[in-house]
Amino acid sequence: MHNILKNKKILLGVTGSIAAFKAPLIVRELIKLGAEVRVVMTPSACEFVTPITMASVSKGSVVVDMFDLSSQKDGAWHIHLAHWCDLAIIAPCSATTLGKLANGIADNALVAVFMAIPREIPIFVAPAMDTTMFEFPSTQRNISTLQQWGIQIIPPDEGELASGLSGLGRLAEIPKIIDAIVTKFHTTKSSNTELLDKPMETLEDAVFKDKFQAELELTQMKQKILEGKLKEFYKNKKVLVTAGPTIERIDPVRYITNSSSGKMGYAIAEIIARYAEKVVLISGPVSLEPPHSVELIKVESADEMYRAVEANFPNCDILIMSAAVADFTPKNKFDKKIKKTNEITSLELIPNIDILKEMGKKKRSDQILVGFALETDNEIDNAKEKIIQKNLDYVVLNKFSEENKMFGSDENEITIMTKSFEIINLGRSQKIDLAKKIIEVIAKMQ
Repeated sequence: MHNILKNKKILLGVTGSIAAFKAPLIVRELIKLGAEVRVVMTPSACEFVTPITMASVSKGSVVVDMFDLSSQKDGAWHIHLAHWCDLAIIAPCSATTLGKLANGIADNALVAVFMAIPREIPIFVAPAMDTTMFEFPSTQRNISTLQQWGIQIIPPDEGELASGLSGLGRLAEIPKIIDAIVTKFHTTKSSNTELLDKPMETLEDAVFKDKFQAELELTQMKQKILEGKLKEFYKNKKVLVTAGPTIERIDPVRYITNSSSGKMGYAIAEIIARYAEKVVLISGPVSLEPPHSVELIKVESADEMYRAVEANFPNCDILIMSAAVADFTPKNKFDKKIKKTNEITSLELIPNIDILKEMGKKKRSDQILVGFALETDNEIDNAKEKIIQKNLDYVVLNKFSEENKMFGSDENEITIMTKSFEIINLGRSQKIDLAKKIIEVIAKMQ
């Protein structure tokens, strides 16, 4: 594909969406394919990515201020730039810019340039915003208006959003954006005469618009069906979630622990609290704010976590044990700090109680028990053994590797195994997205 866009002039507009941090990557990919890229930014976009960064990757000047004297050397700069390009795209495009473009409000450099683009030059818009903003009636009306004018919308993706929620509104993945541009050049007539005679909406534009609308409606329909199922399944449920590490004291200042950040468990508690009647979060020591509407119980040791889980388990419908509980604790604990002069050269450890196994023994037939496992090898066989030995309904399997160092990260790669040993690979994603997928699997499988 090298030089597939050779000699093509592309104008990129960047607006005030947090997805603007991806704009330099879009420029880089376009240049790698041989295109020449010029960039226009809204002032709000500069809060997310700097004009210096965009100028560096595009190897050209960047316009932000429509009255900047450096842009005025050739007179009506926005007209010249609008006629210079072979294709123009706004990525990401915020709700504000969608509205301004659809209603002719040219109060910044970006909108002024895009309103000046001749109708024969293809324009793409890649929206990026929170789900509720994307689905708001005025946003949908503005998208429809732009489509009627022949502007092609690159549909947003579904996934984690800047708000921490998950849904439709993420900027389309960069390969999808690049593919839309490349495809357009492949299907656009090369003759200048033919371009001038091009109607406002070609057959290709109509198909693209219909495809976008179909994809949007299908995604929204699936989302509504799934949301309905989640609300119905969890509405009367009481859910118990454990998170974080435990620490096992050696003396008042030293202890044994692990690297768990608690992010996965807190994400699960946050997501499931949107649907369940009650959520209790039992947490080891972490540096995280508890989600709203969740009852938090702080513990330190494995024994404290066991007693907290044991007390709350009879009243819960679902227990999700995502905590990284220490397997061992020091046999002898010291009341005072151990001095070097004590000459202690070894530490005797004894096993902690297996909380998950104990709850598996006490589990009622109407309760759901979800365990977590971290394995470095033989993960599938070990997960099967854990399901059998601990009477689990699901195991969420983490495989620790050089490629998946999940501790402290916002991302993870996990697989779910059901009690019938069915494997559900959730792949690699943000932990908040994986939390949503975990509770979806539980609801779907019942």
